[in-house]
Amino acid sequence: MPLDTTLAIYWLMSDNWTISEIPDQTGKRAIVTGANSGIGWHTALELARAGAEVTIASRDAGKAAAAADRIRVVLPSASVRTGTLDLAQLGSVHAFAEAELADTRPIDLLINNAGVMALPERRVSPDGHELQFATNVLGPFVLTGLLLPQILKANAPRVVTVSSYAHTQGGPTPIEDLESKRSYRPVRAYAKTKLANILVTRELQRRAGDRLLAAAAHPGASRTNLSTDTSLPMKLITWTMRPMLQSAAAGAEPTLRAAAAPDAKPGGYYGPGGLFHLRGPAIEEQTAPFAHDQAAGRRLWNELERIGKIDYPLS
Repeated sequence: MPLDTTLAIYWLMSDNWTISEIPDQTGKRAIVTGANSGIGWHTALELARAGAEVTIASRDAGKAAAAADRIRVVLPSASVRTGTLDLAQLGSVHAFAEAELADTRPIDLLINNAGVMALPERRVSPDGHELQFATNVLGPFVLTGLLLPQILKANAPRVVTVSSYAHTQGGPTPIEDLESKRSYRPVRAYAKTKLANILVTRELQRRAGDRLLAAAAHPGASRTNLSTDTSLPMKLITWTMRPMLQSAAAGAEPTLRAAAAPDAKPGGYYGPGGLFHLRGPAIEEQTAPFAHDQAAGRRLWNELERIGKIDYPLS
């Protein structure tokens, strides 16, 4: 085996970053979407444990409140807030952003975690957009843009978006038929949204430069409720993979590394470094080559600004 290959494998095996390495987050303000359960909840928990003030953003106010209470059971002194946010409804996105911007403190960390996966049939949002595209791509894009003025006020802000290894099935680029109007295939539609997450993350990094750090993460195969409302093939895949599934807490580690590790890279992509990218310690991973397509990123960005009726405050 060539020496460079051997060294690369050794690095992957030895790079065992853990949540114990999260630096002190005291004084930082974080927003985590979809944090009422699963990976989002564990992300919020660990940021709160490190001292951050965390806002749990959820479609259901009751579930958000219950999630905050569960954190306080573990961490009685945790600073946890809640907000109602339905990413599939742009009116809700604007209302949530207005509420957060009313607090004039900087936003140090935005984690776009919420999402839906491989819905069994094509559905549309109240605004008329395909639901996976609306929830996974358009809503987070608009939310990030609305919050950006407050994000840029922070000393070293980060925007982390949860993607998926499924992005490798979302190409080639540029992404065509964003809303699956011509043809709807559940897994294919999902994969396109996850590729879009990475393209947008890297385009944000290019446009923002050193004013923030934008990174993406994927949780591998984790036990969450994401597969509750999904297509039969995806349910079968999830059932078949059950012996290899890791906990939601482990699935949150790539997000936390991207969000808090001092060595996180601008435009980086983090995921499990173990078996088939399904589980294992959080490492920096490689994306599919087409996820580096800058022209496709610019085209997608411009289209999202048009659809979302938003102009990002970036030159």
